[in-house]
Amino acid sequence: MADMFLEKFRSLVPKYLDDAWNQADGLSGDELSEALEQSRVQIPLVLEEFYRALGNCEDFMEAYHYFFDPEELEIEDGYLLFLEDEEEKFVWGFKTNQIDVPDPIVYRRNNARGSWSSEEGTFSEFTLDMFSWVFEELSAELEN
Repeated sequence: MADMFLEKFRSLVPKYLDDAWNQADGLSGDELSEALEQSRVQIPLVLEEFYRALGNCEDFMEAYHYFFDPEELEIEDGYLLFLEDEEEKFVWGFKTNQIDVPDPIVYRRNNARGSWSSEEGTFSEFTLDMFSWVFEELSAELEN
């Protein structure tokens, strides 16, 4: 399948870090396959391309929220979990019956209540919006 999201994710490095993207920022196909064997989960195309673009770039993997490394991915409550906030109040995931969708809708679980709600956006929309917010906040803090 052709890369649908890879270049969009790679473009975040020059946009927010003022540096050119390089291969060391992402995981190789072999590294990703090996990690996914450890976690024993399947992932949607968009998450695969996210890891291939940014899987080794801490500035994105740990930008306010923490993306799970591919070997740490797990399934709970019928959702594939991929992201957690720094206070562990929320976790984000995809419905496991949507894994075959190239860019599935993201859901958030309130860990205290165990309830899931839709973020009403796909992974690519959600992550691009999240990074925009995170890096705008950082920029505003640096200006003050």
